[in-house]
Amino acid sequence: MPKFFKILKKYPQTFWIANTMELFERWAWYGMFMIFALYLTGSTDSGALGFTQAQKGVMMGSVVGFLYLLPVVTGAIADRIGYKKVLVIAYILLSGSYFLLGRVTEYYSVFAAFIMLATGAALFKPIISACIAKTTDDETSSLGFGMFYMIVNIGAFVGPVVASLARQHDWTYVFNISSAVIVINLILVLLFFKEPARTESQTSFGQEVSKIFRNIWEALRDLKFVIFLLIIVGFWTMYNQLFYTLPVFIDQWMDTSVVYNNLHNVWPWLAEQIGTPEKTIAAEMLTNIDAMYIILFQILVSYFVMKLKPIHSMISGFLVSTIGLSLTFITSNPMFLFISILIFGLGEMAGSPKITEYIGKIAPEGKTALYMGCSFLPMAGGNFLAGILSGDVYQKYSDKISLLQQEVASRKLSIPEISGSFSQNDYINKAAELMHMNTHELTTYLWNTYHPYNIWMIFAAIGGTTVVAMLLFNWLVVGKK
Repeated sequence: MPKFFKILKKYPQTFWIANTMELFERWAWYGMFMIFALYLTGSTDSGALGFTQAQKGVMMGSVVGFLYLLPVVTGAIADRIGYKKVLVIAYILLSGSYFLLGRVTEYYSVFAAFIMLATGAALFKPIISACIAKTTDDETSSLGFGMFYMIVNIGAFVGPVVASLARQHDWTYVFNISSAVIVINLILVLLFFKEPARTESQTSFGQEVSKIFRNIWEALRDLKFVIFLLIIVGFWTMYNQLFYTLPVFIDQWMDTSVVYNNLHNVWPWLAEQIGTPEKTIAAEMLTNIDAMYIILFQILVSYFVMKLKPIHSMISGFLVSTIGLSLTFITSNPMFLFISILIFGLGEMAGSPKITEYIGKIAPEGKTALYMGCSFLPMAGGNFLAGILSGDVYQKYSDKISLLQQEVASRKLSIPEISGSFSQNDYINKAAELMHMNTHELTTYLWNTYHPYNIWMIFAAIGGTTVVAMLLFNWLVVGKK
């Protein structure tokens, strides 16, 4: 322990400020993003926007994919004009776009505000990691990056909890809180952030960007590396269903009053604090269990997989994640989520961190940073494909409103189309009335008739294909080294 505290004293002020800003930025992002799919597609009479699943998928997949591509350029901007200036610009964009997102309601206006948010996030993203790297050395980097990863997950857990409680009063509060949290970061960077040492570039910005793209092209000429990146796209496509699809699936198909009642029997105070006025547990509270599991078990899982080769840990992790994610969609019993998300999380903890480690190991000498810079490519691709699956595919096979519209059409029932004056909830209530059911019976009928849970097969196929591809990659490519 004395050595631990001795190392802590070696971190400069910039290290602690960077970690604090990361905590608040992750709080703001995940507080918004964990509920964003619900906000985009929820019924307008609840304060949500009432967009279709397809519209949601296009927006989330394309914009977040764009976010992961932009740091190629934004990192060069930060290196050129200074981290502090770029952070100020990033926080102004982030705070302003969060504020706008809570107020615009027309599809393309929301799309534009979300792009603005992604731009601010892309400006922020490479700087904080660079600050941690520049304020640590061989002795302090392991603990420093460990604390940084812990901070990321604390923010990712706290944000959705606060947002979930806020949206029970008004959806606008969610975006106001995220905006306010970013203002705290703006104050921190203006008053306390000290620019870490950086090398002044002697070339023009255009030359720097051109060099970056030449370097990426050089890395992508390594066929083995390209194959690996393409395989990893499959993992990120599956992983992102936790944010894109699962909250909507829970909200549409699961009666979470079961969770509330069970929790209330054990711990009444907690149930009342995190539950809704209707005595249910909000979907985002349940999906957020994943972040809680990471905080609790990441160090333990990392210890157990420490002696495994990165590729073996990835294969095992991807397989376990696939099983866990598939199980979350098989049943409408929300109590089952505590086990299925745990299985998913254990796989995530075993596989996800090893991606970066593996890239570092296969990079040729002197090109580690170059190869690491390409790790964003499969994340961008995975987000884009996740948007398609959670959009058009989900809408066709599992969306409650779409399936109900099919049933209404087959019965030739006369119900107005969903519009600004006739919400999704109005449509469900009217259909239930004409079909002589209550809303719970209607949900059960649609579940048993249209089998929306079968979407698990698509996610399992993607995860399974990724695992098989990794096995073949290990056998045919890595094994021939």
